[in-house]
Amino acid sequence: MRPMPDTPSVLFVCVHNAGRSQMAAALMDHHAMGRVEVRSAGSAPADEINGAARGALAEWDIDISGAAPHLLDPATVAVSDVVITMGCGDACPVFPGVRYLDWALDDPADMDLAAVRPIRDEIDRRVRVLLHELLDDRPSDR
Repeated sequence: MRPMPDTPSVLFVCVHNAGRSQMAAALMDHHAMGRVEVRSAGSAPADEINGAARGALAEWDIDISGAAPHLLDPATVAVSDVVITMGCGDACPVFPGVRYLDWALDDPADMDLAAVRPIRDEIDRRVRVLLHELLDDRPSDR
């Protein structure tokens, strides 16, 4: 595995890039406070972000109303340190030195806000664990 750069890069991938991957990216960005480069994408991006996913994050004062689904680009995968698929069956190109994870999570499509909250909570838990791994495994400034 290649050495971790000064700012690790994480890419969250889901087919439509409208729910799980958007929530994960927003939560990572929120918790990392600029210490991690965060992206999300999908192989068949939707036209807009899932409303229940947007609402679930808004409950925590995280605003993704300006976010938009993005098309997965192999070049983005290649420059990422960690690529996380969201249990959606989306395939990513494989590059040496990139760490790949799959988080099997329910798809919030067609779910109401109450049903999306547990998905948000599980994504938040996993994001916090990953953030701890990314930042605690780095050399200290001491």
